[in-house]
Amino acid sequence: MKTDREYMQLALDLAASAKGNTNPNPVVGAVLVKDGLIVGTGLHRKAGEPHAEVHAFNMAGEHAKGATLYVTLEPCSHFGKTPPCANLVKESEVSRVVVATMDPNPSVAGRGIRLLQEAGIQVEVGVLEEEARKLNERFIHNMLTSRPFVISKFAMTLDGKIATHTGHSKWITSEEARLQVHELRNEVDAILVGIGTVLADNPSLTTRLPHREGKNPIRVILDSELKTPLDANIVNTIDASTIIVCGPNVEAAKVSQLQEKGVKVISVTKNDHGLDLEEMLNELYKNGITDVLVEGGAEVNASFLRAGLINKFLAYVSPKILGGRKSKTPFTGIEVDTIDEALQLEIDSVEKIGPDLCITAYPKLGKTK
Repeated sequence: MKTDREYMQLALDLAASAKGNTNPNPVVGAVLVKDGLIVGTGLHRKAGEPHAEVHAFNMAGEHAKGATLYVTLEPCSHFGKTPPCANLVKESEVSRVVVATMDPNPSVAGRGIRLLQEAGIQVEVGVLEEEARKLNERFIHNMLTSRPFVISKFAMTLDGKIATHTGHSKWITSEEARLQVHELRNEVDAILVGIGTVLADNPSLTTRLPHREGKNPIRVILDSELKTPLDANIVNTIDASTIIVCGPNVEAAKVSQLQEKGVKVISVTKNDHGLDLEEMLNELYKNGITDVLVEGGAEVNASFLRAGLINKFLAYVSPKILGGRKSKTPFTGIEVDTIDEALQLEIDSVEKIGPDLCITAYPKLGKTK
């Protein structure tokens, strides 16, 4: 007979299959087990659609009575676009509920569990909790900060270079690694670069997957002086929406020209280091953006690093040595005097992708805002 962990892993796998489709909601999976047999499964497929528990109970029917429900996130206890799942679970007459992690929203955390316990249902919390929290790291960050989750992605050579001294960078990593980046674009709400990247490469910043149509994230351009050309791809391709973030004193006529092309222009204040990124993230969140993939160059990377706003690092490392005193590195910015001043990271995983490596790392707790 399978263990609680094995059934919960199945629920997590179901939830993970919907990554990128449920924003701003979390990804959630549910499995119903009775007498050692799986009688129902479900996942939350898209925001506004039924939650995972609903699908599982619909599949199980009368077999749900006396069963054990495995669910990756505490059943919701409030009315949103759908009724609260905690009431559904209570009425289903399951005998036991196993929850991976509690609702991260401080105002509702634990309420769904208490509702079930008061109904006489045995509830256990914490099975594969770390895995469940990592799967919903974007949603948890949103609930705790009301700000998008920021991922810094960059590709570099083994000696830490992202481009030659001329700025040439195509291609540092392999086709396999680049495909994985497009899979990541398919999951996030927005992709962010600086005006330097727009002027140098004229990118489209869309998702390109070989055998299926991907979701194109909103393109966010940091352009403090509004230098974006009116014939740039990010202005004229209709495959994705574009937001340009500028400073307060830009030419009104240029703003109007961009708006006529369907571009949204957001003005934020400037500080000693450029645009106020905290203010920008707050504005993006108000516009429904829950996570941002930062693919900008070294200056953009450095501005987020300096502000302590990077929540996750994805470093793609190619087995190449570039060398050179003037070759470009992933982060520029303020020089430090000692190694002690470096941002301390915790490496979460190292994955081999074709000939390259993908290193996933997080700032140590207390180091980001």
